[in-house]
Amino acid sequence: MLDLKKRLNGNGKIQLTTDGFLPYLIGVEAVFGGDIDFSQLVKIYKGENPGPGRYSPPKVAEVLSKVISGNPDPDFISTSYVERQNLTMRMSMRRFTRLTNAFSKKLENLKSAVALYFTHYNFLRIHSTLKVTPAMEAGITDHVWTWEEVLGINSN
Repeated sequence: MLDLKKRLNGNGKIQLTTDGFLPYLIGVEAVFGGDIDFSQLVKIYKGENPGPGRYSPPKVAEVLSKVISGNPDPDFISTSYVERQNLTMRMSMRRFTRLTNAFSKKLENLKSAVALYFTHYNFLRIHSTLKVTPAMEAGITDHVWTWEEVLGINSN
């Protein structure tokens, strides 16, 4: 949460939605206090017998939306975007697929792999729905980057 607040760079009050994981509640309160529109989306799962060898989670019976602080817009109380991003990351990087042995043995290697992935995703890859890179859509850059730019290699 400290890292998130630092990245926001004092750009006004934000809306944040998390799942019901207790450390989020504690962390958001400790870092943002009441200066945030904060809500939680909690999924209640059906109690069912998973059976032998089942790996998937049970079906969702109910989704509860709970305002924690501020005045979050109910139309934007969602964890879908971050859940979709997590799925895309897991599917794109073998290190994050479930039940894999393609893990990073060193934290430094994992951090480097994640940094390269997100650099590619945001600066080098044109997304079919946006027709530009996410960094271009956000106004961070005006062109698709090359690996030479990312790595600081002079192409002359």
